[in-house]
Amino acid sequence: MAKIGYARVSSQTQNLDRQQDAFEALALDRVFSDKASGRDIARPGLQEMLSYIRAGDTLYVESISRLARSVRDLLSIVEQLESKQIAFVSLKESIDTSSPAGRFVLTIFAAMSQMERETIRVRQREGIVSARLRGKVMGRPPATYPAEWDRVYAEWQAGTITAAAAMRTLSMKRTTFYKLARQAAERVAS
Repeated sequence: MAKIGYARVSSQTQNLDRQQDAFEALALDRVFSDKASGRDIARPGLQEMLSYIRAGDTLYVESISRLARSVRDLLSIVEQLESKQIAFVSLKESIDTSSPAGRFVLTIFAAMSQMERETIRVRQREGIVSARLRGKVMGRPPATYPAEWDRVYAEWQAGTITAAAAMRTLSMKRTTFYKLARQAAERVAS
């Protein structure tokens, strides 16, 4: 009857310290972790934990959002745990699925977590639309042709220099060079 922890953050730049601090008082036998989005359940740490955990064990998470971001994924994972006779405990929401009330509360919190994520997306899209309506330019600035472009491009087209030499001469990255070359070819064709 092992006590297993699972921790997750969304990106490599974030750290797991806060979740590990929450686990400290529990004297867990093992902790699995991922630095990946909760949208995908094919996370290596999650999959390793699911294959490791055994009947009678208890899985602890700091918050249900650390395990999964959608109701479907969360309930699917909890169903897998229940089929193996594994209890699930979420510290933040005080959920323990060893009781019917705990399973009911889990479903409600999962729905609220999914709604929160979807609401954030809607607000983000609305904010982008609002910013664009006010004239704010989003994304990368458009690539511009350097002063020497025509000469260097003509030499590259004629085959007297390589693309790599043209990029060095123009101090351009590969993607920018080929993007401008494609645009220049389209201008000539039209």
